[in-house]
Amino acid sequence: MDFHDTKEEAEFRAEARAFLEQYATRDDIRPPQEPESPEAFLARAKRWQQIKYDHGWTCLHWPQEYGGRGVTPIQRVIWAEEEGKYNVPTQPFAIGQGMCGPTMMAYATEAQNRDLMPRMASGEDIWCQLFSEPAGGSDLANLQTRAERDGDDWVINGQKIWTSGAHYSDWGILVTRTDPTVPKHKGLTFFFLNMRTPGVEIKPIKQISGRSNFNEVFFTDVRIPDAQRLGDVGDGWKVSITTLMNERLAVGDASGADVADILALARQAEIDGKPAFQNAAVRAKIADWYCQWSGLKYTKARVISALSRGETPGPENSITKIVSASKLQEIGSFGLDLMEMGGIMTSPEHMPFDGLFYEAYMWAPGIRVAGGTDEILRNIIAERVLGLPQDIRVDKDVPYNQVPQGNR
Repeated sequence: MDFHDTKEEAEFRAEARAFLEQYATRDDIRPPQEPESPEAFLARAKRWQQIKYDHGWTCLHWPQEYGGRGVTPIQRVIWAEEEGKYNVPTQPFAIGQGMCGPTMMAYATEAQNRDLMPRMASGEDIWCQLFSEPAGGSDLANLQTRAERDGDDWVINGQKIWTSGAHYSDWGILVTRTDPTVPKHKGLTFFFLNMRTPGVEIKPIKQISGRSNFNEVFFTDVRIPDAQRLGDVGDGWKVSITTLMNERLAVGDASGADVADILALARQAEIDGKPAFQNAAVRAKIADWYCQWSGLKYTKARVISALSRGETPGPENSITKIVSASKLQEIGSFGLDLMEMGGIMTSPEHMPFDGLFYEAYMWAPGIRVAGGTDEILRNIIAERVLGLPQDIRVDKDVPYNQVPQGNR
């Protein structure tokens, strides 16, 4: 495994660094000193996305006609490494560009992609993923939102939940049940829709952190043209897998407080009048997290090598999310403990490290659920990476309308 850039990759990295040094440090792009409202953050994120688009630095691996640049997979990784060194606002576009975009390019028409993908790349349009339901989260195929054919349209009724960014999204991808008389994985159909379509109601969910990143989305007689169907009728599970495999790459790494941060805090905090880092138990914990950090680093390096060979990384990417999310939660919790009474404060401007450990502790449990729970990902690794026997699934070949649901 060669970690050194080729001549062409080094030139690309230098070009990326020059752009970022010029634009990522602008006052209207950097985070403000004062607390920022969600609306102001979104406006700042859109400004940064438009700047990147105007200079050819968005969705680099996409075709040029869709707003990209057609670069190699390894150049895409180089850009992510360099942009990651700056505190720039990219989160609102991660789901759309990382998951919805690849699904659209695989199944939408050429005309649809030429119309919608450049607007996604520039940040003009933001997309969300409408998958999870009250009865179908980890078991996605248990979804109950119905789509019924009516001429050239489909009429959608049902509910989605935990939809990230739905309250500010312009478009979404949606998986529905169109045939309840076949086993649950076979009766699904996939669509994309404008989030302002009549009958779509969005209700933000208040989180324990005080934020509202997730939403409930209700569909009441929502009409979607058949032209906005992705894949064949009844083939929605296949399309969903395309989205889910891209999800592992797009949002699989839990970013936030890490080893270097907890190490810095341990040098400042005290235990029994001495720096916490001198405590053997503290050093042992940090050493464990360093080992996890190193394992993640080289697991990601394997993915980079696969991309450089033109391969598509598979289910082994689930390892990254399992390890990084639990590590983030543990580091956040330990950081609050080291701060003692200071750890109960919730105002970042009054907390050490600007509330980094508080944010990690409050956010990590959501990451361990979003994009596949720890338990589901362990099953994926066991069955599809290690080749262990599958879990018993008694409803696998049973028509969906015969599977017990709640009171029936």
